[in-house]
Amino acid sequence: MYFIIGEEGIIETDRKGFEENSGGVGIFDEEEWSMELKLKEKFSLSRDEEKVFFCKMETYASYLFGLFHVPIKKKERRSFDFAVYILTDRLIFIEEDSRIKEMIDLIRRRVGEGHYSMGEFLSDFFMALVEEDILYLASLEREIAEMEEMVLQGKTEHFHYRMLSIKKEISRLYCYYCQMTDVGDVLSVKQRICSNFLDRVDRIKQEAQSLREYAMQVQDVYQSEISIHQNNIMKFLTVVTTIFLPLTLIAGWYGMNFYNMPELTWKYGYPVVSAISLLVIIVSLWFFNKKKFF
Repeated sequence: MYFIIGEEGIIETDRKGFEENSGGVGIFDEEEWSMELKLKEKFSLSRDEEKVFFCKMETYASYLFGLFHVPIKKKERRSFDFAVYILTDRLIFIEEDSRIKEMIDLIRRRVGEGHYSMGEFLSDFFMALVEEDILYLASLEREIAEMEEMVLQGKTEHFHYRMLSIKKEISRLYCYYCQMTDVGDVLSVKQRICSNFLDRVDRIKQEAQSLREYAMQVQDVYQSEISIHQNNIMKFLTVVTTIFLPLTLIAGWYGMNFYNMPELTWKYGYPVVSAISLLVIIVSLWFFNKKKFF
């Protein structure tokens, strides 16, 4: 698929129009591009495409070559890949999906008809790659805030699983923005464009970093709540042990059953020992309550 960028905006064209006019944009899949020997020779495109899992932009004598691994938000954490040759007066995209065409159609609707330059298109195109990212980060922030509220309410079921998933997603996006910052640096130096793109990526990267720190803070809150819960359990067990310690002493003392123990034959022995045991429990509970142990 081919387009021309010029006085009439972005218009669709054929192969001949792409080759003969400046401002051409061509979109190829990998199989089509592997057969484009003539086009490669004409523009001296000697760079071999490769499968990568990151974004980068390389500088050559007569063109820039970029490989992109762009995260797809809210879709099973998948990504879409494409390569691009940025020549003086034309662009060549290589992709397997149809996302580049969708992005170009979106830009066409926005700019409408009228003069449009290659530099403006490049700026709009790269801005479109991160257009909705700040909204996606905001949704992740709301999810983290919801988890924080649930932790404070004592609802910690599946917390680690959910938090690990969010942290992995934030880490994936943060790495992507770091790579796109490097891409923006190359574009701003070599093409003297995309300064807005570079500023925006930098702001989104800072937002992602803040989100990483927020996630760590919520995890610390979770650990604090777990520690408080464990401390409460230990406090309860300590109180119970302390209360039953004198009772155990009394039971052990009178469990010796020596022949000359007078309480063994006293008819009020059992009620008195029971009363003493009950008194010990009451005094212990009063003492712990006064000291605010529970």
